[in-house]
Amino acid sequence: MAGRRRRVALVLASSTGGIGRHVASLAGGLVGLGAEVTVCGPAETDRQFAFTAAGARFVPVEIPASPQPRDAAAVHALRRALRATPPDLVHAHGLRAGLVAALARPTGCPLVVTWHNQVLAHGMRGRVYRQLEGYVARAADVTLGASADLVSRATALGARNARLGAVAAPELAPATRTTAEVREDLGIAPERPLVLSVGRLHPQKGYDVLVAAASRWRARQPTPAVVIAGSGPAYMRLAGQISHQRAPVILAGHRTDVPDLLAAADLAVVSSVWEARQLFAQEAMRAGTPLVATSVGGLPELVGDAALLVPPGDIEALDAGVRLLLDDPALRAEYGRRGGERAATWPTEADMLGQIRAVYDEVTDGVCGASQEAR
Repeated sequence: MAGRRRRVALVLASSTGGIGRHVASLAGGLVGLGAEVTVCGPAETDRQFAFTAAGARFVPVEIPASPQPRDAAAVHALRRALRATPPDLVHAHGLRAGLVAALARPTGCPLVVTWHNQVLAHGMRGRVYRQLEGYVARAADVTLGASADLVSRATALGARNARLGAVAAPELAPATRTTAEVREDLGIAPERPLVLSVGRLHPQKGYDVLVAAASRWRARQPTPAVVIAGSGPAYMRLAGQISHQRAPVILAGHRTDVPDLLAAADLAVVSSVWEARQLFAQEAMRAGTPLVATSVGGLPELVGDAALLVPPGDIEALDAGVRLLLDDPALRAEYGRRGGERAATWPTEADMLGQIRAVYDEVTDGVCGASQEAR
C-alpha cells in the first residue's frame, strides 16, 4: 500500500466460529501488507481470536448476534471508535455488523460488507430481518458474498455492487494426541466408529436430524459414537432429544482440539439447514476425513464431488449416507482422498488478500464516488 498507511476498520458481531476466524485471518494479512487495522467487536471475540496478537488494534463494541434494544449503544460505541481513529474505509462482516457499521460510519467513509450467512428467520422476525438486509445491501459500496446464493440475494435486495468474495480456507493445525488418547478422553471404546460434527448448537446446524439418525444406529455392532462439539442455545433441547431417543450421541461442548478429534474420527457429518463455506467441512476435508454433508447454500460449490451430499432435514437420507460410508472402508478412503485434493483448489490467504486489496482500492480511489455523493 503506497504512501500513507491505509487505515482499515474491521467490524464483527458475536462470533464463535467461521466469521471470527476469517476476520482474524484478514486482520493479520492486512497488517502484513502495512495497513493500520482496527477491529471492532465484542470483547469476547478478541479473547477467542486474538486480533491484537495479529498486530491489529482492538476496540470493544458489543454487537449482539440478533437485533436488540442495546443496538443503539453499539452504534454509539462504534461511532465513537471510528471518530477517535478515522478509517479510510469500514469493512463489516455479517448482517449484524453491517447494520451497526452502516449507521455508525463517518459521512463519506466507504463501506464494504461481507455476507457470511443467510437469514433463516420466518414470520414477523423474518420480515424484520429482510428489512435490515435490504438496508445493509443498499448502504454498502461493495457487497461480498461468501457463496453465490448470498450474492444473488444481496443483489435482489438492492446491492449496487455485489460479487463473490474469496474466503481463505484456514490451515488445519496438526493433531497433538493419538487416536487412542482422544477416544479415552471421550470415553469411546477403540472398536466403535466415531462420527464427528463440530459447530454451534443452533437450529441452523440441523443437529436434531443428526441425533434422530443416530438413534437408529443403536442396533449396529459395534454401535457408532456420535460426537457433537460445540456450544450454543440449542444445548438443552438437544440433550433432551438425545435422552428421549436414547441416541448414542455425546455433546462434547466447545473444543479447541478439532484437529485431534478429526484425526480420531472415522467420518465427519455436516447436517446444516444452510451454510456458505462451513468451517468444519473445510477442516474435515483438509484432514482427509470422509464427509457427509447436506446439499445446501454454498456447500455443493465448496465440496464438489469430494463429499457425499444428502438433502437437508432428511433423516432417512442422512442415515443411509452414514451407513453407506461406515460399511465401506474403501469408499471412505476414496472420499478422504478426494477431500484433500479438493481442499488444494480453495482460495489461499494470498488470493483473499489480493481480492480484498483490489476492493479497498476501488472504494477509496473514487470508483464508488457517485454513490458517496448520493448520500
